[in-house]
Amino acid sequence: MANLKDLSKNPERVTGGHRLCAGCGAGIVARQAMIAAGNTPVVVTSATGCLEVSTTIFPYTAWKNSFFHSAFENSAATCSGIETAYRSLKKQGKITEDIRFIAFGGDGGTYDIGLQSLSGAMERGHRMLYICYNNEAYMNTGIQRSGATPLGAHTTTAPAGKAHQGKEQNKKDLTQIMVAHNIPYVAQAYVGNWNDFITKVQKALSIDGSSFINILTPCRLGWNYKPEDTMSLARLAVETCIWPSFEVEYGVYKINVMPKEKKPVTEFLKPQGRFKHLFKPENAPILEAIQKNVDNNWELLQRKASAGCQA
Repeated sequence: MANLKDLSKNPERVTGGHRLCAGCGAGIVARQAMIAAGNTPVVVTSATGCLEVSTTIFPYTAWKNSFFHSAFENSAATCSGIETAYRSLKKQGKITEDIRFIAFGGDGGTYDIGLQSLSGAMERGHRMLYICYNNEAYMNTGIQRSGATPLGAHTTTAPAGKAHQGKEQNKKDLTQIMVAHNIPYVAQAYVGNWNDFITKVQKALSIDGSSFINILTPCRLGWNYKPEDTMSLARLAVETCIWPSFEVEYGVYKINVMPKEKKPVTEFLKPQGRFKHLFKPENAPILEAIQKNVDNNWELLQRKASAGCQA
C-alpha cells in the first residue's frame, strides 16, 4: 500500500487555484494521480471536459508538467502517439530518461465518444495509464446522460417527469470491457480512499504495458448534493456495492475494499437530487431493479475473486 510519509515528499504537480467546482472530485483524482507518480517524469493528455476546461484556461494552467489537450474523443489516441514517439526516440538514443504517460478522460470522453480510440490504444499495448474520472454524465456540457449514467438517474436528456423516470437503461460496464482487452492491469477505485487509488496508480505505472483505472468521481452539480459530501458519498457507493473497489491484474480478480456491512442502495441514492423521484411510491419497482442488479453483480464479482478467476 502507498506510504503517506513517502508521498508527502513527492512534488505537487497540480496546483490549487484552478476553477473546478467546490466539492468536485476530478481535481482530487488528478492531484492524487500525479503525487503517486513521485519524481518520475510524466506526460499527461486530457480529453476536453471538466478537468481540462477548469485547469487550463488560457493563459493559465494548474499543471506543473507536460500537458497535452486533445479533442473529446481521442485522449487515448493522442497519448499512445506520444508514447510511440518516445519509444522511437529512446531507441535512437535521443532520450535516455524513463518517462510515464497518463491519459485522463471523463465518462463521456471514455465510455462513449472516446471508446474507439481507447480500445485501439489498449489493444496495441502502449505503456500508458488511462484514468477515467467517472462522474456518470456529460457534466461539462449540461449534464446529459452518458453510457456511464445509472438506471433511474435524472439528467437533462433523460429527465424524470410524467412520461419517463430518468434514464431507462443500466450503465455500461466499461471496466469489464477493458478486462476483455487482456491488458495487464485494470482497476476500479473511488474518490474518498486516497490509499486505495494511489496504490493502484503506482501499480499501473510500474507495469510494462497498458493499464486502465475507472474511478468513481462524484459531481456535486450533476448529482445534486452538498459539496462537502463528495468523499462520504463515494464511500457509500462502495459500502452499498454499487461501485466495488477491485483490480484485475494479469486476469486475476481481487476485491480491494470489502464492506463490513453491505448497505442497501437507498443509502447511496437518497442524498442525491438526481434520484429523488425514485422515492415516490409508484417508482418502487425501479429501486427494486437497481438493488437486484447490484446484488447480482456483487455476487458475480465475489465468485470471480474467490476462485482466483482468470479473465
